[in-house]
Amino acid sequence: MSIVASETYGGIGADQAITTVNTALDQGITLFDTAPAYGDGESEELVGRALEGKRDKVILATKASGQTLSAEEIATDCEVSLKRLRTDYIDLYQIHWNRRTVPAEETLRAMETLVSSGKVRALGVCNYGPIDLAEAVGITKLHTNQLAYNMLMRSIEFEITDLCLEHQMGILCYSPLAQGLLTGRYKTADDVPAGRQRTRHFSGDRELARHGGPGCEKETFEAVTQIQKVCEEIGEPMNRVALAWCLHQPGVMSVLAGASTPEQVKQNIEASKISLSKETLDKLDAATSEVKNLLGASPDLWSCESRIR
Repeated sequence: MSIVASETYGGIGADQAITTVNTALDQGITLFDTAPAYGDGESEELVGRALEGKRDKVILATKASGQTLSAEEIATDCEVSLKRLRTDYIDLYQIHWNRRTVPAEETLRAMETLVSSGKVRALGVCNYGPIDLAEAVGITKLHTNQLAYNMLMRSIEFEITDLCLEHQMGILCYSPLAQGLLTGRYKTADDVPAGRQRTRHFSGDRELARHGGPGCEKETFEAVTQIQKVCEEIGEPMNRVALAWCLHQPGVMSVLAGASTPEQVKQNIEASKISLSKETLDKLDAATSEVKNLLGASPDLWSCESRIR
């Protein structure tokens, strides 16, 4: 998502995007996750260009991002993604957001057809809460659930993590750096660009926020300050500790860490070498528990009326 322009990210040039993806591959990264919704297909096209001729070295994940998720739309959208990605199969095909416009069985049976045809190897979902997850696993085997998860957004710990473990679904974490809040770059809410002030951490009065809630700006930045102190105690930068924290959590299969430069890729990889002690994990838990409880069990980062159920 971070290699193309959006409300959250400024986007980068094609050459830099391709170089960044190839740096990740050269450094041992094998899972690449994208979606048609990122830049209206531009992200898929850039990833496809970058990985052309190297398809056998990677696990490629993308999403069904259509407006209805009807059987016809699933089939059409998969073909479009295959073309953009310059491949004849997708390793992990995920429902991006549950639309609930057609029966879940229609959508999931259509995705099963893609598996039986060899166009897709495994199925997953994104942004699925307890209700939708229970319905979906009653229809077909799902391998992953991709959710926003980081030290400042721990809503999945209330119910979803246990459900994923019960059904042997790996959790893929997106936004592991909380859109930059866990890099130490921003000291106050006012320092954060407007495009990143849309989450429920921020006041609903912020320019681009649409959630309508009070936010928890004071508590969020108090937590960031406490996290920074813990990081200083163990001599590691906050961004690496944030990624390492995700890797230490139950059920986490992979951390989807965005990068827009080769250097960011290399910095992210260093996080996989960090082992956090129980004492450190306990301190980080204490530092972020108040924000966890204020944001509650809804894993929807952007809306108080949760689209995730």
